[in-house]
Amino acid sequence: MSNSSQLDDLEARVAFQEDSIDKLSEEVALQAKEIDQLKRMVKILHEQIKDGDNSGAAPEANVPPPHY
Repeated sequence: MSNSSQLDDLEARVAFQEDSIDKLSEEVALQAKEIDQLKRMVKILHEQIKDGDNSGAAPEANVPPPHY
């Protein structure tokens, strides 16, 4: 293998690695945004549960079921 061929091979590998790193970096950034959104949602749900907000929750255990 000639020096020129080896250099071309190394340049191609570096270009591929740079592209892979860029793609991975973008994916990590997207995942970080999604994690932040999920944390906010969990915090909101936690506050709703803590405050006793029963809107949309299951009916109370003491309420008799409807009769048909």
